[in-house]
Amino acid sequence: MRIYLHLSPNTEIVPFNYQAALVGAFHGWLGENDLHDDISLYSLSWLSNSHPRRGGLDFPGGSTFYVSAPSHQMLAALLEGVQNGWHIRWGMEVKEVTIQRTPEFGEQQRFLVQSPVLIKRREETERNYRYYYYSDKEADALLTETLQHKLSRAGLTQEASVAFDKSYPNPKTKMVNYRGIDIRASACPVIVTGDPRAVGFAWEVGVGNSTGIGFGALR
Repeated sequence: MRIYLHLSPNTEIVPFNYQAALVGAFHGWLGENDLHDDISLYSLSWLSNSHPRRGGLDFPGGSTFYVSAPSHQMLAALLEGVQNGWHIRWGMEVKEVTIQRTPEFGEQQRFLVQSPVLIKRREETERNYRYYYYSDKEADALLTETLQHKLSRAGLTQEASVAFDKSYPNPKTKMVNYRGIDIRASACPVIVTGDPRAVGFAWEVGVGNSTGIGFGALR
């Protein structure tokens, strides 16, 4: 299921690295939860309809972002939290909410990425993460590994794979600053193949790492 939060226009310039504030609003709506410490069985999108300005972003027509998850209980808690506090930041408030049921996908679906896809791994002998991108030969296997791990945690069949769309003519990477850390991720459509429920699950939880802080949201 997916919840779209439609926001009013901003009254203050929104910083380019706004994602942490959006994540903070999300957890504020949910209240006390252990989602920070668990694998993200949900995904958060970025704000849509942004207009770059000097020093940040403007949303004169308002914006929309969405939260997707297989857990109806979590999304119900989110809706209750939104009802108790519409304000996000920068003068933006939730003015409307719409709900979309997970579509019935087939055994293969090409998805556009609403936010860049992050792939990272840390080997036992390494202190820092190693990052992978759409052009790396390991990328598809790592995307598949992450999705299968999430499917296992959700008690669903792991018969699914993820691959970047090699036919896409304009893949790129994008640098994102999250809480002072520069993170590079891939902007390229993905193809999810497998059991239809697993394909729908990918639409809900996103692909790659850190979907809970705004990476790898699908549309």
